[in-house]
Amino acid sequence: MAESVKYLLIGSTEPYTGKSTIALGMAHLFQGKGLNIAYGKPLATDWSDGDEKNDADLQFVAQTLKLSGEQLRFPILTLDEPTIHRRLLGEDQANYSQALMAYRQKSSADLILLEGPRTLQEGLLFDLSVPQMAEQLDTDVLLVARLHSHLAVDDLLCAQQRLGDRLLGIVINDVPPEELEITTTKIQPFLEAQGIPVFGVIPRNPILRSVTVKELVNQLKAQVLCCKERLDLMVESLSVGAMNVSSAMKYFDKSSNMAVVTGGDRTDIQLAALEKSTHCLILTGQLPPAPMVLSRAEDLEVPVLSVDLDTLATVEIIDRAFGHVRLHEPIKVESVNQLMKEHFHLDRFIQRLGISFPVSVMN
Repeated sequence: MAESVKYLLIGSTEPYTGKSTIALGMAHLFQGKGLNIAYGKPLATDWSDGDEKNDADLQFVAQTLKLSGEQLRFPILTLDEPTIHRRLLGEDQANYSQALMAYRQKSSADLILLEGPRTLQEGLLFDLSVPQMAEQLDTDVLLVARLHSHLAVDDLLCAQQRLGDRLLGIVINDVPPEELEITTTKIQPFLEAQGIPVFGVIPRNPILRSVTVKELVNQLKAQVLCCKERLDLMVESLSVGAMNVSSAMKYFDKSSNMAVVTGGDRTDIQLAALEKSTHCLILTGQLPPAPMVLSRAEDLEVPVLSVDLDTLATVEIIDRAFGHVRLHEPIKVESVNQLMKEHFHLDRFIQRLGISFPVSVMN
């Protein structure tokens, strides 16, 4: 069946566009159509424990889609500084293009989804950039884009020039509510007119951008003062308590499932935050909270963290965390599947990809 297997390489023009998210949602849709899916990631960027078979994203996708070992394609190498140094010094002269051809081994899969590196040029040193892999594997490319500004359209036009006919189209991901109209009425038609099919405009979803309290603990190197068993709570927004308590109460009412950052000496703000939709209280300056704060937090099961940072540094770290975390919670998978079902043009994509479905499914 190897000659009938279809490949699709999913790439992006910048990091953190949500390639894994789109790949997972797409695979779920295809499985619902009766297709046998395989999944691979030729170039990893953060192996766990130095073992390519422990790539966290790959293992999560495998578990979520219930893929067997035969349905996985493990990374050929990781892109880190030691690996790059060996290549630059001539100590690594491996032919990774040849190694990539192992991805074309016989498979019972109907479609093999391959997740590319973070940008189009990443991996070029090893002949494993997205354009190089697409050429070597003779596969189409789907780009996942986040349009942080309208200037990002230039990146997509540049990508079209680099990929040529191999560019199948794009998915515009994580579009803020205030940008949805201009994206669908101006940007999408423009790209279509340039010969770049847009298979979906995926709205921003707070759940997908959320982080667990545990992830914040790791990012902030925080001390957990109470409710260690509640670190799985999801944080969707960030509020800073640096005003008087009356203003803070009105401010907190505008957010939900939030992390509240405030000084360790602001007992009034801390108590006010605990009565709102707070999933995590983060105290700066390493000042211990009043016993009444910890007691109330225990009652409400809200984790309290202490950090050895000022408020500005704490906020910057948390801001970076939103939207840059892995898709490793079941609630996020459910959200992805729903978003893709509603906003991804599956029939058009199937037609463009040129894939056939089992007869039993089509009838």
